[in-house]
Amino acid sequence: MNPPETRQSSLQGARVLVTRAVHQADNLCRLIEARGGEAVRFPVMRIAPPADQDAVAATRRRLADYDLAIFVSANAVRMSVKHLFARGTWPSAARIAAIGARTASVLEEAGLSIDIAPRDPYTSESLLALEPMQQVEGLRILIVRGEGGREHLADALRRRGADVDYVEVYRRTRPDTDTRPVADARAQGQIDAVTISSNESLQNLYDMLGDSGQPWLRRSTLIVGSQRAVELAASLGITVAPVVAANATDEAIVAALESWWGSRQPHDGAR
Repeated sequence: MNPPETRQSSLQGARVLVTRAVHQADNLCRLIEARGGEAVRFPVMRIAPPADQDAVAATRRRLADYDLAIFVSANAVRMSVKHLFARGTWPSAARIAAIGARTASVLEEAGLSIDIAPRDPYTSESLLALEPMQQVEGLRILIVRGEGGREHLADALRRRGADVDYVEVYRRTRPDTDTRPVADARAQGQIDAVTISSNESLQNLYDMLGDSGQPWLRRSTLIVGSQRAVELAASLGITVAPVVAANATDEAIVAALESWWGSRQPHDGAR
């Protein structure tokens, strides 16, 4: 006998706008649809090759000089395999740190072992709190990331005496996504929630919707992966308190969606 399918139908009837980049949306959409929901794809981010290829090439030549490399995102890993190192060529002496469960998973898929990783919450602050990150004086550390981003991690490591470099292996750009399907869906009340993976994703979505769509977004329920996204939402005038997932992984986003959607459904006694 098959087990009850209560989990599989936990998002029955929910229509969810998924804003992840094209190459990152499949898993989240599958998880939503496996639970009975409908995933409406609307990518608000495009991951592009790094602008400064020469800087990446220069870092590639001296990878073996580093004691530790910190990968800050899954995109940093994917684009590193394309632009920074080939599979199987990582210098054995350089340890690896990962911020985030998805980042660690993609590193393992690339054949690399993770030496240092924080537990949830998957943040720079959590990484910095780990014991191996306390005594870093004299170490050469490479932070692998996209263009821009927070300086907190590098600043903290430098204060502890580390020699820190960045290598930026990708750019985040705003895609030319056709907004008409979303406009039609929201006009018909066909979107119940919006998933947001980063502050930049939220800002891009807000800008892409323009004057006609921004009032709708301000009244929408956002499923976000960090408190920083809550703060940005408030600054954009969003009036509905965002639902904050435990982190920005697909599984955590879906768990938050399930909890929120379940709270909106009538109890059996009220049907």
